[in-house]
Amino acid sequence: MLPYSNRPSAETIAAAVPGLAPYGRPAVVLHPTPGAPCAQDSSIAGQMLWPADEPWPHCSTPDELEPSGLPPVAMLPVAQVFRRDAPGDWWPEDTDVFQLLWCPNTHWDPPAPQADVSPVVEIRWRRAADLSQQPHCGPVPVRQADEDEGFTPRPCALTPVPLTDFPYPDVLPEDLRGAVNRLVEETADEEDGDVITRIAGCKFGGWPTWHLTDPRDIRCRECDASMRLLFTVASDDTTGITVGRWGDLRVFSCPEDIRHGYEFDVH
Repeated sequence: MLPYSNRPSAETIAAAVPGLAPYGRPAVVLHPTPGAPCAQDSSIAGQMLWPADEPWPHCSTPDELEPSGLPPVAMLPVAQVFRRDAPGDWWPEDTDVFQLLWCPNTHWDPPAPQADVSPVVEIRWRRAADLSQQPHCGPVPVRQADEDEGFTPRPCALTPVPLTDFPYPDVLPEDLRGAVNRLVEETADEEDGDVITRIAGCKFGGWPTWHLTDPRDIRCRECDASMRLLFTVASDDTTGITVGRWGDLRVFSCPEDIRHGYEFDVH
């Protein structure tokens, strides 16, 4: 069964809590299934489409296994998503492939905007028409954390689940919080728990989950705009990914201009 299949519709949720509708944000949850996805598929840890003339990214940031960061470590493919599977306003103009790679090692206090005690992440936006259709997996890293660390994902195909995401109650005005909390309790699912405000999993868009700390506003370093959640890599038994204390690695982008860069956060 796909996640959130028993979740009330966005219309039902908004009707149950008058005033909540304006806070809804589109999201696409990407449900993983073990398999052998090809380079033309949306996937976790699958083969990627890669420009023939572009070097594979390596990480030379000091890591837990080698404080010098040398020799540089080849990054691992973590997620490749095609626009057809996750349409939304998060796509830069004239792109239709999203790629996220990371160094499979723990980094303590890496340079901004990377997250502390986590992999170092790189993102690519592509046009499929510009890419060689031959699959590319990249070189084997010269060192990487044990698989139990959770930074070596297992290949999975992705099934998109579009929905409208609503924010954690503490983000909302005080007059809405009580009604949202009551709805959360009434609709709690045995498998997914809170299906209203804590939409977990690998996803594009939506709201970030907050289960370890109070919600905080993440500001753009270029223009000080309040950044929005772009992409989430979630801890998951199926993919073998573990980040933080069974949490999420979140990518935030600037709503004014995606070229302002990203903020990476582990929660």
